[in-house]
Amino acid sequence: MAFVPALTKRGKPVDGHRPWPRIIVDADTWREAVLGIAAGEATLSALWSDGEAVHMALVGVGKILVVSLPARKRRFPSVGLTHPPALRLERAIRDLYGLEPEGSPDVRTWLDHGRWGMTQPLGARQASPATGAPYEFLKAEGAPMHQIAVGPVHAGIIEPGHFRFTANGETIVRLEERLGYVHKGIEGLLRDAPLERAAKLAGRVSGDSTVAYAIAFAQAVEAALAVKVPQRAVFLRALMAELERLANHFADIGAICNDASFSLMHAHCGVLRERVLRTAEACFGHRLMMDRVVPGGTAADLDESGLSAIRALIAAARREFPPLVELYDNTASLQDRTVSTGIVKPELARQYGAGGYIGRASGRAFDARRTPGYAPYAELRFEVPVRSDGDVDARVWIRVDEIEQSLALIEQIVQRLPQGSTRIDVQSTGPEHGAREGLALVEGFRGDVLAWVRLKEGGIECAHLRDPSWFQWPLLEAAIEGNIVADFPLCNKSFNCSYAGHDL
Repeated sequence: MAFVPALTKRGKPVDGHRPWPRIIVDADTWREAVLGIAAGEATLSALWSDGEAVHMALVGVGKILVVSLPARKRRFPSVGLTHPPALRLERAIRDLYGLEPEGSPDVRTWLDHGRWGMTQPLGARQASPATGAPYEFLKAEGAPMHQIAVGPVHAGIIEPGHFRFTANGETIVRLEERLGYVHKGIEGLLRDAPLERAAKLAGRVSGDSTVAYAIAFAQAVEAALAVKVPQRAVFLRALMAELERLANHFADIGAICNDASFSLMHAHCGVLRERVLRTAEACFGHRLMMDRVVPGGTAADLDESGLSAIRALIAAARREFPPLVELYDNTASLQDRTVSTGIVKPELARQYGAGGYIGRASGRAFDARRTPGYAPYAELRFEVPVRSDGDVDARVWIRVDEIEQSLALIEQIVQRLPQGSTRIDVQSTGPEHGAREGLALVEGFRGDVLAWVRLKEGGIECAHLRDPSWFQWPLLEAAIEGNIVADFPLCNKSFNCSYAGHDL
């Protein structure tokens, strides 16, 4: 029997958790689940806490299972001890809730920089002096080596993160990241929030993925309440998601080329991104389409002028983008910088469950629109592009291929857009008494976004939102080893991980 279905029978099922099961297990079964993840029998999709228990979302072959372990004595067996991709997630749980991962090989803080004036803000909430104690970076042995400290403040208007390089001359021996500078306390803000406010918070976790987060949160709420939204809203959500994907992929391709000193591509891709944003505003009244996806449907509809704007966008993109692709492919100086630079090995992409263009450029053909899948994508034709080189060039080409797929999807959505209403009234009282919990996995432009909610009368009891960057940032550390310092901006931009989405 497959690992996830077999594991499902080992725990006590939780009633009211939709659309996939959640089971409560003992410590032995928890360890068995961890061993299965480490052996590649399932993928760790998320690890979080509600303060009383720890939860793992596992993705098997088209199935998702949430495994929960009550944290008796405020402790739980470390997942990161056996499966390193869980380490940062465990450290975040420890910082926020004070739950101790027993046996963890890394007990350093992660989100807590010693400046909150308290510890365990979602747990015991104990006052603590804001000392900002120095962070102990990992050491690299050997000589001669030197360290280069970059950030958290960077040149340009970008988010803050610290990168500590250990180098031998110009060759990078080790990179270690320190993140958490834009921690906003999202999980604390979601507690006890009414649905309307919670939906707005979800859409503001990472602004460039506001549609993906809003869809994930809305689907989780709708699953918890066992309600179905109008078909027109389902298609409008997909339209917004593909517009968001287009805008970000155009921007990333241009920015990668700009970091390789080819500003012409940056300028032309910037024009295409601007076209997408203006189309989004014409269609839905907001350039980023923020707050347009809500539990129960959408807060905006599409009229004839919006349809005309979309048709004009598709025509412009099909006319103007192919020459840029040809320019990229035939510019030797660009190829010299991107080909064989910053390689992510396929086995690492699989181990970390890397999604989006990072995983697909390294052979991991995972796309939440296809597996486990959600409406309306089963009714639409699209391919999931995959490459195996795992370098900067491959990550560019995945974006190029996805732009073509998104244009085709938008054409299909417009052709098949159903008539009818765009929203139903959603109340958090739900169809039954007792637990009402929902889980959703949605494909954003970076990869899969996970949302989990537990509802109570009047709003949210607790919730967790997981950005794909949690499993992508560590791969940047691996990809940069052996490359020169000057190639770090190029590698970093080809990843384009979210700081805000990661830092919660």
